[in-house]
Amino acid sequence: MVWLSHVKDFEFKTAVVTVSTSRFKKYGKMKGLDKIPEDDESGKILVQNIPNVVEYILIPDEIEEIRKTVLDLLKDVDVCILTGGTGLSPKDVTIEALEKFFTKKIDGFGEIFRMLSYQEIGFDAILSRATAGVVGDKVIFCLPGSSKAVKLGIKIIQSSLKHILSHVKGLA
Repeated sequence: MVWLSHVKDFEFKTAVVTVSTSRFKKYGKMKGLDKIPEDDESGKILVQNIPNVVEYILIPDEIEEIRKTVLDLLKDVDVCILTGGTGLSPKDVTIEALEKFFTKKIDGFGEIFRMLSYQEIGFDAILSRATAGVVGDKVIFCLPGSSKAVKLGIKIIQSSLKHILSHVKGLA
């Protein structure tokens, strides 16, 4: 992991949310670090590679469920990372569910994600709506559901998370 040496050290907690209606229909709502379904590769990759993960939840791609889950999590965690529901299908509503709560959007996250994605997959990168934003002094990242996209998102998040948090928490 890459952490910026000039950023003051502090404690923070992270939650991972997989947004997948198909997995939800198969397993129901799953909650707990020991409850990650075998076929949720992206959820597993996030839990294993993002610092200080204290919660995992699997939910369907439904606006109200996404909002309720994330707002409940933000009462206890500083970072919420979602995977899934960011595409262009009418059923993909993660972005629509959460952007209205952003007090500040972290535009650079999506821009860099799409630039790096373009280097890997070409013009199809424009289909990605990966985004991030601040809600008060908390941070939300929304990643596509593919494991390849999650691995790319992790690179960006690991390189900038502590620096972002230090700013939103007024520690910078």
